[in-house]
Amino acid sequence: MSDFVTAITTGITAFTATNIDDIVILTLLFSQINKTFRSRHILGGQYLGFAALIVASLPGFFGGLIIPQDWIRLLGLMPIIIGVSSLLKREEDLPEEAQEETEPSSPSIISSFFSPQTCNVAAIAFANGSDNISVYVPLFANSELDSLLVILSVFFTMVGVWCYTAYKLTYLPAIANFLTENGNTFVPCILIGLGIFIVTENVTWTLLSVFSSYIFSLILGFNNHSSTEKQEKLSV
Repeated sequence: MSDFVTAITTGITAFTATNIDDIVILTLLFSQINKTFRSRHILGGQYLGFAALIVASLPGFFGGLIIPQDWIRLLGLMPIIIGVSSLLKREEDLPEEAQEETEPSSPSIISSFFSPQTCNVAAIAFANGSDNISVYVPLFANSELDSLLVILSVFFTMVGVWCYTAYKLTYLPAIANFLTENGNTFVPCILIGLGIFIVTENVTWTLLSVFSSYIFSLILGFNNHSSTEKQEKLSV
């Protein structure tokens, strides 16, 4: 019984210590829910990305490694690509167009689980948690099989707890108002900064990339607003 309790405690401690930053990312993602990007995409993507981290870490239990650390850092390019793409497409999503979008009725679990939205979330989750592998490998290597199974069960349970917590945080008035007003700009900038940090592990470059992305988004928004006003004047 003591080994069981120890495994549970170890799992909770290890998960919390290595995934505390995921609360911020998940909260930002839940704030972006719309007709084409649903909660199930975030939940499925988070589980898919975390499962990939576990698979990459499990060789530690058998005394080996599959993915070199330098290759893992390159995964930071994925959040950068997603962030830049979101900034460029931000001004193209008009409210009228969003209202006309319809979601397929009763989509299958498999199609939803492997949808582009889910895969994007999974890529972000894996890239953000790539440094977790350095913690999970020795943890798994020092665990017996029964303890490993308990730890993994705790890990996957905590993923659900993390998603639920982040979802609820979006309904807090202060957080909800901030994300509603700034989410479309703030989220892509954070993703770009996250990718820069994963690739370089340099806080200065991360802050500069977030600041530069925000300035770029303001310039882009100003240019699009000016072009819209010109078109309205011409139409009149």
